[in-house]
Amino acid sequence: MGLNECTLVELTEKLRIGEITTSDIIRDIESAITQDEGNKYPLNAYTSFDIESIEKEIKSQNKKEDTLLKGVPIAIKDIINVMDTPTTCGSGILKDYISPYDATAIKNLRKNGGVPAGKLNMDEFAMGSSNENSYFGVVRNPHDRKKIPGGSSGGAAAAVSANLAVAALASDTGGSIRQPASMCGIFGIKPTYGRVSRFGLIAYASSFDQIGPITNTVMDGAILLDAVSGYDPKDSTSANEKVPCFRDFVGKGLGGLRIGIPEEYFGEGLNSEVRDIVERGIKILSEANASVKRIALKYTRYAIACYYIIATAEASSNLARFDGIRYGTRFVDTEDLETLYRENRNIGFGDEVKRRILLGTFALSSGYYDAYYLKAQRARTLIREDFKEAFREVDIIVTPVSPIAAWDIGELIDDPLQMYLSDVYTVPVNLAGLPAASVPCGKTKDRLPVGVQLIADHFNEADIFRVARIIEEGEKGAE
Repeated sequence: MGLNECTLVELTEKLRIGEITTSDIIRDIESAITQDEGNKYPLNAYTSFDIESIEKEIKSQNKKEDTLLKGVPIAIKDIINVMDTPTTCGSGILKDYISPYDATAIKNLRKNGGVPAGKLNMDEFAMGSSNENSYFGVVRNPHDRKKIPGGSSGGAAAAVSANLAVAALASDTGGSIRQPASMCGIFGIKPTYGRVSRFGLIAYASSFDQIGPITNTVMDGAILLDAVSGYDPKDSTSANEKVPCFRDFVGKGLGGLRIGIPEEYFGEGLNSEVRDIVERGIKILSEANASVKRIALKYTRYAIACYYIIATAEASSNLARFDGIRYGTRFVDTEDLETLYRENRNIGFGDEVKRRILLGTFALSSGYYDAYYLKAQRARTLIREDFKEAFREVDIIVTPVSPIAAWDIGELIDDPLQMYLSDVYTVPVNLAGLPAASVPCGKTKDRLPVGVQLIADHFNEADIFRVARIIEEGEKGAE
């Protein structure tokens, strides 16, 4: 077994006792990537993997210091700034951009001994649910290379699932960690909004975006979240909340934890196989002495409409800076400023990004602001209060991650509305700023992975790790 197939826990122990070096791990990862690139349908998980810069990073590490990650290489979604490394956001307009600084999450990763190793493919500017919208091409699902891996963190999920990365840091705006983690059969967690600094995360929708881990195991996810969490004065939305040691909660019993099952998440549109797998996860928790009760989240039905109004409005504002002049690539050379802006953005942005900028600009325009944007913000408040009320009765809410398992590449690319509906179970969490995770819980008859979504109250990620480990152990026992 190659070192690329080991868990983060296994590798930190091997590094601690001096059995291996970080360079040994990198060589095995590079070998796996090279082998995959020779496949008939390569996963296309990375946008860059520069051995020279990674080795330079390894040499700069303090080998004597006993750190949490002890030199384990961590792959990074290509929307998080890593100094002197390409940061493209999967977009043509940033294809030549080299970051001049580190995101705070990367500084924390380095401080805890992690080595940023490679940038991962993604939907352009994190806009998509299938990873078909990248300037660098489609990412494939390692469980079936004719299927999508989920998005927008499809490169991260595919790389971790296929052992082309030990673990990854990704971002989640409306489900972009949880949905690909579910479809690739691995663990992914979106922490509470403000738990991990957004400084250095290139913004899609600032009031939604959050950095989080994608890993092969629940314990690996806890360790990586421990490494990057914490208050950051550079981020005005960073929460000055005490960060517990998440890995201490992995393996703790449920002890009568109250589990809520919202009826609205199990209605029309949910695939029967996905329903059966999620209900199996609920049964595992019930047998582990959790109390299970039905709850109502009545405003869930407004979540998709609410999300795609507010998120596109924020995207319209955030992406105004990308004009090929201040950042990224200039595609045309003209003295006419209007032509310069229009042509650079027309060439540099893909269809999905243009669609969302147009939607957001429309929602913010005179005469429509009150009718759409303001109304969506009011609906967001109702959704947040809905969850607040539910968490007075329960500790964890269990739902599906996606209505269906991974679909064929190209199947929904021309049907954006149907694509947006695949996020129906994940976007309410981002609207409310709650923590949530996807935990593998089984496979369909076509051997496609399905995850269970665990949602907790604000800053209660510890309970997610307790419950996630129970499902993880129950699923392994059923194999």
